[in-house]
Amino acid sequence: MIYVFRLIIDVYSLMFEILVPYHCNSTTKIVKNRTLTFIGLLFFVLSGLASAQESYAGHEFNEANLLFQNETPISMKWSYSDKDMRKQTNDSTFLDCVLSYQQEDGTWDSLEVQVRARGNWRKENCFLTPVKVRIKKEQREGTLFEGNKELKMVLPCRNNDQGQDYVLKEYMAYKIYEPVSPFHFKTRRVALEFTDDRGKKAKSYQLEAFFIEDTKEVADRCNAKRLRRSVHPQQQDDYTSAQSDFFQFMIANTDFSLAYQHNAKLLFVEGMRTIPVPYDFDMSGFVNTNYAVVSQIQGEQLPIDRVTDRLFRGYKRPPGVFEQVRDHYLSHKDAIMAKAEALQPEFRDPKQYEEARDFLLEYFAILQDKAKFKNKIVDKAIVGAE
Repeated sequence: MIYVFRLIIDVYSLMFEILVPYHCNSTTKIVKNRTLTFIGLLFFVLSGLASAQESYAGHEFNEANLLFQNETPISMKWSYSDKDMRKQTNDSTFLDCVLSYQQEDGTWDSLEVQVRARGNWRKENCFLTPVKVRIKKEQREGTLFEGNKELKMVLPCRNNDQGQDYVLKEYMAYKIYEPVSPFHFKTRRVALEFTDDRGKKAKSYQLEAFFIEDTKEVADRCNAKRLRRSVHPQQQDDYTSAQSDFFQFMIANTDFSLAYQHNAKLLFVEGMRTIPVPYDFDMSGFVNTNYAVVSQIQGEQLPIDRVTDRLFRGYKRPPGVFEQVRDHYLSHKDAIMAKAEALQPEFRDPKQYEEARDFLLEYFAILQDKAKFKNKIVDKAIVGAE
């Protein structure tokens, strides 16, 4: 609670500067005006302090579905035509597919699912397109997938070890946000055997992949409602929005917009304002794919040249909010780094892990340096409407 003491000191200093000189001044009107000014400033500071408290303290959360209660990778197999996936599927058209997975006792089970491609850019540029999975109720009941009507699956964009490690780093990005905020997407790694059905020329691949929880399930787990309409970032919950903004800065991600719900979903919790939940991090400097580019959402030109250049894209918040969020991240540094370190043995190339680890440590070094924190975060905050 260091930020509390800083604010108290600031308030007392301000009170001394405003009131003390006027004890020697005989003009009652000036004293009154200065006193009112002080009261106004004190109210502003204390209201900021109130908004900086963890806005979700005391909020109840539900247990995640069975699929996301375990971090052990699922061994899974499925087969479909990648060519048909790209050409024949859209938001409403799916391919039928059989998903086979290994259960905890080592036996295999299977269920019928429907799959479609997602992500227009990846459909045109990647080795495999990411997949949206739909599972009918009668198929998922009594299985590992019970409670999950829809899921997203992330697959490698490049058919090599580097592409596999990119997937692992994006999965790591989801995991390191978990200690930061309870409002996050759950994920589950998959050791996938994919067979591309080309008739007699069918080919199988062993792939690094992971499932992402559906937004509806996130909302249910968080006792919240999903908002589909846009809400300006400055009308969103100050504390959780700043948490999300700091996270995007931590992983050097510019491919998002809270204003346009680009790579961020919005939840509404009773008694709170709107809460953003970030996702899709493969264009971040943390993952640092060889196809990543600096985002230009709504045609905006950002003042950086490389995705690994950090740029704070958050909005200005009331006094005390940034300081508390900084303290929150620093107090959770060990938990965040532990999430990253747990995945170290899984990397094909050790350098990929080392780059990710060092990138996180650079972020914490910024938070620990008062001048850098002010220069790179506080002073870069967006002021006013965008």
